[in-house]
Amino acid sequence: MRFSTLLKKPAEWMRVSGPESDIVITSRVRLARNLVGHSFPGWADKHERSEVMEDVRPVLEELSEMKDSFSEEMTKLTAIEKQVLVERHLISREHAAKGPGCATVMNRNQTISIMINEEDHLRMQAIRPGLQLLSAFKSLDGIDSILEEELPYAFDPKFGYLTACPTNLGTGMRASAMLHLPGLVLSEQINQTIQAANRIGLAVRGLYGEGTEALANLFQVSNQTTLGKSEESVIENLAMVIENMIKNEHNARHKMLEDSPTMIQDQCGRAYAVLKHAHIISSKEALNHLSMIRLGCDLGFFPEEERESINLLLTEIQPAHLQISAKRKLTPEERDILRADIIRTNLKGLTEPEFSSIITERDTDEDE
Repeated sequence: MRFSTLLKKPAEWMRVSGPESDIVITSRVRLARNLVGHSFPGWADKHERSEVMEDVRPVLEELSEMKDSFSEEMTKLTAIEKQVLVERHLISREHAAKGPGCATVMNRNQTISIMINEEDHLRMQAIRPGLQLLSAFKSLDGIDSILEEELPYAFDPKFGYLTACPTNLGTGMRASAMLHLPGLVLSEQINQTIQAANRIGLAVRGLYGEGTEALANLFQVSNQTTLGKSEESVIENLAMVIENMIKNEHNARHKMLEDSPTMIQDQCGRAYAVLKHAHIISSKEALNHLSMIRLGCDLGFFPEEERESINLLLTEIQPAHLQISAKRKLTPEERDILRADIIRTNLKGLTEPEFSSIITERDTDEDE
């Protein structure tokens, strides 16, 4: 599959809803694996990395899940093409910076992607819409079992799978979910939520992982410990925490509707007005306004089916996607102009927010 073909169809998780999809955008599971007899990628020279890539890549391409896959060396991709894959959460920012001996293989639906010679020889990930951590793990576990029969994994009976970073030692698994938490942000409860997650050994990061900002009120919640626990127990514990965060987000939204209905109307109304009429808009401003439109869909102010359009726009207005759309490199101002144009076009059918439910409920409370 060519890169142009990959671009024509949005990732499956961007188009399909899943359990708890009003708050959980995606569930993702990643496995780190290395091969016996080879240095970790960070220590290996170009020749050794290329040797690992040449051994591993054909095996990946033969997997039944990888029929008609996209498979390419990182050196064959332009900087913008690499960034598109980062923006779609298909490769890491670190992998995008890699050179000779590094490659990426992913399936047609963009639900399974495998990085060759990132921090480890293999970084495999499965991504699903909504809260589907166990489903994501099972799909990846099946692939991992097949590969383990074909490739000499580095495994120690005491320590488990050996990885470049000690924090991944053991199962080599990281499970995460991307959550939309505007209620906790607007009610100023997000910091205590993050601190509570940190205290029980979870990491909370921004839109593109470690060291990135939580744009559009999106947060990645993931496990940090992989040693001494089974994959199933890690996923079960993470799912319990996420379910509690979902409950807290619902409660925060309900309380804001009760205590600060005008503020919610203002946030959603301003977002609607700006996105429908702006002719130049930055990425950060657009993402934060799209977050409010998505919240409005969840609260019934906008048609619920508009949520899919918002999910697509959250990715398609990113800098690399804009330049791919324009088929040339754009200046920051040109990107802001094109971004506004794409948003206006995609939201052309979005009707004005309907706040009658809030107004009726507020009037009822006042009468009482």
